[in-house]
Amino acid sequence: MSIYLPIAEMNVNIFLIVFIGMAVGALSGLFGVGGGFLMTPLLIFLGIPPVVAVGSEAPHVLASSVSGVIAHWRKKNVDFKMGFFLLSGGVVGSTVGVNLFKLLKTYGQIDIVIQFLFIIFLGFIGLSMAFESAKTTIKNYRTTSAIRTKLHQHSWIHGLPFKLRFHRSKLYISAIPPILIGFFVGVLSAMMGVGGGFIMIPAMVYILGMSTNVVVGTSLFQIIFVTANSTFFQSYLNQTVDIVLSALMILGGVIGAQIGVRIGSQLKAEYLRGILAILVLLVCAKILTDLILTPADLFTTSIN
Repeated sequence: MSIYLPIAEMNVNIFLIVFIGMAVGALSGLFGVGGGFLMTPLLIFLGIPPVVAVGSEAPHVLASSVSGVIAHWRKKNVDFKMGFFLLSGGVVGSTVGVNLFKLLKTYGQIDIVIQFLFIIFLGFIGLSMAFESAKTTIKNYRTTSAIRTKLHQHSWIHGLPFKLRFHRSKLYISAIPPILIGFFVGVLSAMMGVGGGFIMIPAMVYILGMSTNVVVGTSLFQIIFVTANSTFFQSYLNQTVDIVLSALMILGGVIGAQIGVRIGSQLKAEYLRGILAILVLLVCAKILTDLILTPADLFTTSIN
């Protein structure tokens, strides 16, 4: 069964989009990521223009994150105080990112920039997570808490001013790093149509030193507001949000997020990182292949 997308100006299979949204939503609840780093490339692979894929993915990330954070909140795995500081930087960053997106779109360079950003960040994050997962699995004595203790006994973060106590995360650190991390992830959220969790999760663990049990829920909490901000500005400034496409993805994403939370509570953290690393590297390889190989149609008359 097909449906016409008014902004993307093409027909898509309803059940395929809903299924993909459900699968990516499950990843949101499973790993604490918005899922956009997979969903946006998948939409591009289906032939949807990159600018529309980025704009339309933001509402899906928002819905999946809301569904996921509710489930984690019930388990008391959300540090709201830390989330607000991440959020303060994220809102500003996403606003800057949307305006940068508009500027690049004006010069006709946004499609290639989106794909290069995905290759760079997915490749780096995928390789890092794969290496860490493999090392943790092989050396069973190395846990996330052990890594955190080793990395942050004499960290430069502890020398920064404006220190606050984050009781849920059991941290006493400066408020500056969370704000800066939030800002950087906010820019990526707007530019790439992602929640930024694939950057946020490692940063929260290895830079801020947060424990694994609160990282996922806190990341999703921050993603909710950042993607809401991105959605508004993408729709208002760039007119790239296809509401029909977003609605189909949201339908599957909300259901999938609940499934992911249930599955995630039964798997070890190192296994989760390994699975996510494989998915990230596969998507990265696909994008890189599409850029390198000669396209079937050398010329096009379409204008995004």
